[in-house]
Amino acid sequence: MAKTGAKGSKRRAGRAPRRWLLRLAALLVLFGLAFAAWLWWDMRSWRPDPDLYPEQGALIPAGTAPVRFETLKAIGASFVYLPLASGPAADGPGGFADRFTAARKAGLKVGVVLPFDPCLGADAQSGVFAQMVPRDAGLLPPAIALDGLADACDPKVSDAAVESELMTLINQIELHTGRPVILKLAPAFEARHKTATALARDLWLARDRARPDYAGRPWLLWSANSARVTEASADPVEWVVVQK
Repeated sequence: MAKTGAKGSKRRAGRAPRRWLLRLAALLVLFGLAFAAWLWWDMRSWRPDPDLYPEQGALIPAGTAPVRFETLKAIGASFVYLPLASGPAADGPGGFADRFTAARKAGLKVGVVLPFDPCLGADAQSGVFAQMVPRDAGLLPPAIALDGLADACDPKVSDAAVESELMTLINQIELHTGRPVILKLAPAFEARHKTATALARDLWLARDRARPDYAGRPWLLWSANSARVTEASADPVEWVVVQK
């Protein structure tokens, strides 16, 4: 009996540290979940310190949802970029054309972002830009958003063809506006095409909360919060700051 009791005591003693380890692991998981929830909530309204980045603004998502540009200005935006759209999204109520007019009326500096389609030739894309965007020295430098890759193009488009059409598009947009374009460069596009090295244009990079470094050289614009929730619209906006 004495030996049996001793063995039972050893087993109970061995289980005690394991219980503490399980409790500690549960506490760490709970802490991680709480921190993730706090970070998600904080990011809804977070923006970089205005003392470090005095010039801040927003990229408005494409669509026709109402946007109160006066409210955007009141919460710290000095400029907005509008993604270019064609067809009903451009000409219909609340579309690109209406937003363009409303943003300027609110006293915001306005720029236009042309999403680059690697499956489509440069002429078709620059034609939409020339049709929708006036020649106006008061506009911000135009931007070309480089997000999509050509993997899904039908017929297939080579990387060399993508890069050639992009260079043609840049030249056409710069000829229309009289200003160098800004390249809004996504990490995947940069990894594939090494655009930051190949093209000497100002860069617009994106990374939530942390300064982006994937281009290997300094940037001009930084999308610091990809989905900032504001009173200006039911849709989140992409919050952008300018490098001093």
